[in-house]
Order: sequence, then structure tokens, then C-alpha cells
Amino acid sequence: MANDKVTFKGFDGSDLAGIVETPDLGEPIAWVLYAHCFTCGKDVAAASRIARALSMRGFGVLRFDFTGLGKSEGDFADTNFSTNVRDLHLAEAFLREHYDAPQILIGHSLGGTAALAAGRQMESCKAIATIGSPFDPEHVTKQFGDHIEEIESAGQADVELAGRPFVIKKQFLDDVRDASIEDDVAHLRKALLVFHSPIDASVSINEAEKIYLTAKHPKSFVSLDTADHLLTSKTDAEYVATTVAGWASRYIEPHVSDVEVSGGEVFVGEADKKFARTVQTDSHAWISDEPKAMGGRDRGPDPYEQLLAALGTCTSMTIRMYANRKQLPLEDVSVLLKHNRDYFSDCEDCDEKLRQIETLSREISFQGDLTDEEQARLMEIADRCPVHKTLLGELEITSTQVTAIGT
Repeated sequence: MANDKVTFKGFDGSDLAGIVETPDLGEPIAWVLYAHCFTCGKDVAAASRIARALSMRGFGVLRFDFTGLGKSEGDFADTNFSTNVRDLHLAEAFLREHYDAPQILIGHSLGGTAALAAGRQMESCKAIATIGSPFDPEHVTKQFGDHIEEIESAGQADVELAGRPFVIKKQFLDDVRDASIEDDVAHLRKALLVFHSPIDASVSINEAEKIYLTAKHPKSFVSLDTADHLLTSKTDAEYVATTVAGWASRYIEPHVSDVEVSGGEVFVGEADKKFARTVQTDSHAWISDEPKAMGGRDRGPDPYEQLLAALGTCTSMTIRMYANRKQLPLEDVSVLLKHNRDYFSDCEDCDEKLRQIETLSREISFQGDLTDEEQARLMEIADRCPVHKTLLGELEITSTQVTAIGT
């Protein structure tokens, strides 16, 4: 796991300090932008543990200190919720310029609220996860409620938060009172995962309920059971990372190479130095991998699953095309395919001799008011699908070594 210190400009031109963590092998599956909790920093235990766990699972992560916090420059007293949102946009721009645009946002506490406000405007962002986050930005003022009257009258006050002194100015109160993420959440158009602990003493779980009910699908909620607000338990932080990694995998888009792929061609590149591969056509891209039991990360279907998918989809399409042409009352067709070998064990001695798949089994189910004769005819048509005929025909595979693909 690589760990690099970086800097970029914040909302007021100050240098913001960040850490970029990447997996040991290959390009990241996707990039994650992490926003820490109110008055915390990028090095708080939860942030560092979650980032580390995600990078170990193949993700690239940028965590950084908001303006005036941690190792970042600037005056915290001049910041507010709106400036945090602006810092997030600048962090996204930095990632996009120097690495790749983030597809996932994770925000802890007020950082999650800021991620919801900023994420709606980030085109590259596909999924957002919040951890113990308030729906109302003004909720954070409960942490210094005893000083609000002084802040209102004097313009600012010295307050102690998490055992450290901070200056809170009236402009901060005005900003969080005016800020609202309701419209952002309601029109998020991103996958949303809400983490919250029912015993969170800093932010009530009712805030998570408001976020969840306001958001539209796809959305999910995960209870963190006995976790505290800051996720001080290593187990809780790693659980969040593991859950995010699995949940986000269905929404992220694989990295697309610069190779120009024409119609009818398929390009396969390395996604890591193990088994994960990027598969790319002229208009689609996906990941192929081996299961974890075979040493892969299970980031996508394995080669045999893709072979079965080709046969199954072609079978279904061919049946549907025939049924439509003959105006048969076919309401639905389903195909289940199996094979009795796996690519990994086949490939163990692939340099010794050519190994073949002995059996591909295909179960086909029809729904509709079909006669026995019509069903029998559709079964005959299944065997006429182009992929079926290709697999059973005299197939020749040629291999040519080239200096580079596309040259």
C-alpha cells in the first residue's frame, strides 16, 4: 500500500494537506474522496483506518485536512459549512487532475453532510456514504450550545471541542443556519449508503432517518450497533470500509484505457497484477476477475462466467426474436447455465496441453400460454443461437504478438 503526502489549494488559497493511499498492485478499482468529521482531521483514527482498509481492497483514497485544521493552512475561525463544501470541490478537482476523478465520496459526521451537498454537483461521483452525519448542518452548534449567546453578542467566542480550543465566529452560526441539504439529498441521483449508530451520543440516529427518508433510491442504511460517534473501535472502522467496498462495486465504472476499440473488437487490460482485468468494447467496459478462493478479489465475473453469459444471453435473444416474429405468446424466457470446470485449475497446466470444457448445461424456462409443440420448437431454436453454433463449430483461434495494441 502506497502512502503519499500531497498539497492543493483550499477555498481561500491556503495549502491543504492530504494523503493519497493506493493499493500495492495495479491501478485502483476506483478513487474515493474522504471528508473527516467536524474539527477532526485526516489523521483521526477512523479516517486513517477506513482509508487503509479501502486501499487494501484495491481502492485509491484521498483524505485531507479542511482549511485551518490538522496540517492544512488557513484560519479555522474563518471557515464554515459552505467553505468545507468548497474545499471538497477543490479536492475533487485535484484528484481529477493528478490521479482520476473520484467515483465515491465518504463523509464522517459534518463531513458527510458536506459530501451530500458537494456530491450532487460532482459528475464523476456515483456513490456517497455518510457516517453519523446530521441532516441539518446547524445540528453541529449543539457541540457549543452554551456559547451561542456569547458568539451572537460578541461576534465570536473561544470554545473547547473534543478537548481542544477553537474560535467560533458569528459568521459560522449564520452560515449553518442558512445552509440546507434537503434539496441536494432529494435530487442526489447517486447511490447512497447511510451508516449510523443507534447509541451515537453526538448526532442522533433521527438525523440518519431524515437523510434516508429524503433520499430516493438507490439507498441503503446500515446500523453500526454499539459504535460510538468517532468510530474509535478498529473493528467498526474496518467494517465500514468492507461494507463500502462491497456496496460500491455495483455502481463504480472500471477504468477505461486510452486504446481505441472499434465495433466488434474487445480489449482486455490489467486492472491489477493478480487476476483482475478490464474488458472494454467500443461502448462498454467492465471488470473480470477470479473468486477470492482462487486468489482474486472477486471484482467481476470470471472468464467462464462470461463465456456462459455469452451463450445464455444469445440463447435468450434468439428465442425472443423467433417468438416475436412468429407472434407466439411467450411472456418471459429464463436461462440458467452451469459448467463443471473452473478456469483457474484448467490454466494450471495450460502450457502442457489444450484443456477443453466437457459440459455446458443449459436450463431454459418459458412463461406464457404455449402449446407443447411451440415449446419444443423454441427448444430447437435455442440450439440455433449464433454463440451456440460458434462453440460447436470448427473454431480456430489465432494469436499474433504485437509491440503494442492499436499500433
